[in-house]
Amino acid sequence: MSIAPGDGRPLVRQIVDAVRMQITTGELATAARLPSVRGLAEQLGINPNTVAKAYGQLTTEGWLLSQPGQGLFVAPQRQRLDPTERQRRFDDALEVFVSEIVGLQYPPREAIRRLDDALTALDARKRA
Repeated sequence: MSIAPGDGRPLVRQIVDAVRMQITTGELATAARLPSVRGLAEQLGINPNTVAKAYGQLTTEGWLLSQPGQGLFVAPQRQRLDPTERQRRFDDALEVFVSEIVGLQYPPREAIRRLDDALTALDARKRA
């Protein structure tokens, strides 16, 4: 995992997004153990509190499971989100996406095409 200080997203968000992507693409399999807070912080050269906050968010969202004394592990798919919460988060993400596109004055058809391309590429990564 790597982070980019020049990225407009906060470091916590970059870590959360990276872990989600690794889980989604299968780079991190169910039950895989994640690096310790201190270990990842040292690897990335950042404050351990930043990693702890990202791990806490991922645990709250159901992406990770904490096993006291053993560490953090990728949660089984069934424990991630109930359908209502999944729909709420999708709607929230869609609202953010649309507001960004409107602000950039992207034509709707172009935005849809680019989104489809990105999702298709993600699907191909999952299958590889």
